[in-house]
Amino acid sequence: MSTRLLGGLARGLVFIVSAPAGTGKTTLVQRIVEEFSCVATSVSFTTRPARPGEVNGVHYHFVTEEDFAHKIAKGEFLEYVRLYGFYYGTSRTWIEEQRHQGKHVILVIDTQGAMQLKGKIDATTIFVSPPSIQELERRLLMRQSESKEMIEQRVQWAHEEMRAQEHYDYRIVNDDLNIAYQALRSILIAEEHKIR
Repeated sequence: MSTRLLGGLARGLVFIVSAPAGTGKTTLVQRIVEEFSCVATSVSFTTRPARPGEVNGVHYHFVTEEDFAHKIAKGEFLEYVRLYGFYYGTSRTWIEEQRHQGKHVILVIDTQGAMQLKGKIDATTIFVSPPSIQELERRLLMRQSESKEMIEQRVQWAHEEMRAQEHYDYRIVNDDLNIAYQALRSILIAEEHKIR
């Protein structure tokens, strides 16, 4: 049944999903990729070190600052930003390859990167919001993957990101993961069936 819902276009669409760290965007996107084989998520390049359990090429492409600078010089990134002292970038070539195969591509990028892409690429933008900043901080603490200082930095930056949500096409509040997932799924299905 799901193959009839999604995957009927010759050229895939692009979706941008942004959210403050700890909101659950990665989990939501993972679920949609697992349900629909016609949906792929871009694996960003980053100069930040891998966290425990992260796999190179699966969660991120972990590269040195020198490698990242070389890729910038060659124009390999659709967009890139410096965030929390590290660089993050999206591969232009990979996205085009996926779209030519009829796959929808989800770019999980921060609000800075999303705003860079406005007007450069035809994409549906989706902002995933936490129920509250307090709940976001609780989730980040529960994750136990970062220092208290890094969590404070992320919470502070979340205030900025929340202000950017008005520039997105859709907003999903992730208070309940299953409801948030159904909302994300519905957006992708509706956008494929939209008359353009």
